[in-house]
Amino acid sequence: MPPDRMLSVVTAVGDRYTRALRFFRSSRPDPGAGPADLRLRIAERRVEADEVVSLRLVRPDGGPLPAWQPGCHLDVTLPSSRRRQYSLCGDPADRRAYRIAVRRLSTGGGGSREIHRLTAGETVTVRGPRNAFPFVAEGPLLLIAGGIGITPVLPMAREGARRGLDWRLVYTGRTRASMSFLGELERLGDRAFIRPDDEYGVPSVDDLLAGAAAGGSVYCCGPAPMLALVRAGFRATGARSLHFERFSPPPVVDGRPLDVELRRSGGVLRVPADRSVLSVVRDARPNVAYSCQQGFCGTCRARVLPGSDPVDHRDRRLTDAQRAAGDMLICVSRVHGDRLVLDL
Repeated sequence: MPPDRMLSVVTAVGDRYTRALRFFRSSRPDPGAGPADLRLRIAERRVEADEVVSLRLVRPDGGPLPAWQPGCHLDVTLPSSRRRQYSLCGDPADRRAYRIAVRRLSTGGGGSREIHRLTAGETVTVRGPRNAFPFVAEGPLLLIAGGIGITPVLPMAREGARRGLDWRLVYTGRTRASMSFLGELERLGDRAFIRPDDEYGVPSVDDLLAGAAAGGSVYCCGPAPMLALVRAGFRATGARSLHFERFSPPPVVDGRPLDVELRRSGGVLRVPADRSVLSVVRDARPNVAYSCQQGFCGTCRARVLPGSDPVDHRDRRLTDAQRAAGDMLICVSRVHGDRLVLDL
C-alpha cells in the first residue's frame, strides 16, 4: 500500500499500554503463527477510488473464515507466486468474507498491478490473518490515516464506534477522488474528519495531532512523511501511546559497510552502511524472494555459511533455534563485522 502491503512497526510509550499489549498477546494466537494456507475465491471486485480496488474473498464452499481483529492483515500469494501483505478492511463480524483494498502503483509495485488485473471468480491463496498492528485502545483515541493507509484504520474506527469509545479520525489524501471508503466513514458520523489536500492544504503536524488527548492513544498508518510528522510531534501531545504502520522499509540505522558473498555463484557484493543486504542482493539477483522488508514475514530468510562474521539479528520473526541453525532475514539483519557469506 502505497508500496505493496508492508508490515508494521508498533511504538508504544507508557506502562499501561505495555500491560495491555501483554494481555492482548496472551489471549490471541502468536502473530507469526496463523492457520494454514486457504484458497479463496474473489466474490466481488470493486473500484473504491482512483487507482484503488477492493476484493471480497470467500471460501469456495461458503464456509466461515478464521476470526480477525482490527489491524490484522493477510499474506496473499498471487498467481505469479509473489507474496504480499494486505490489511483486512472489512467487518470482523463478517465471518463469511474478507476484504482487502490495494492502490495500483505506476512504478515498482508488481504485486499491486497484479491485484488490479484479478477479476471476480478467480482464486488466490492466503495465509493468516496475522496482526502486527494490534488495536489496544486506551483513553481517548486518535486515528490518523493517509491515502490507502485507511485500510487498517477503518476497522479500528468501526470498533471505536461499536464500543462507544471516545475516538476521532483524521483521514488525508490528495483529493476526495483518491480517498477510499468515504461513504462508510460518513456513516460513522462526524468523528471522522475527511481532509483532502486540494481542499485544506498539505497537513501540518498540528493538523494531524490536534485531536490527541492527554493519556490517550494515537494510531497512524500512511506514507513516510506523515509518519515522520506524527513521530516528531507526538511527545508534545501528552498522549500515552503511539502505534504506527509503515508502507516502506525502515531506514538502516547504525549500519556499517560489509561484503556479501553469494556462495552458489561466487559473486561478492558491497553493501553500503545505509542500505540493507536485501536491497543490494536484489540489484544483482532480482528474483530473490522478499516481501515485508521489515523483518516480520520471513520471506527473505537465507542461510548463513561459515566464513561470516557473527550475525546482528534485527528481525522480529526468527526463533532462537532458527538463528542458532544459521538462518538470517536479510531485509533488516547485518553482521558484527564486514563479511557475510550466504547460501544464495
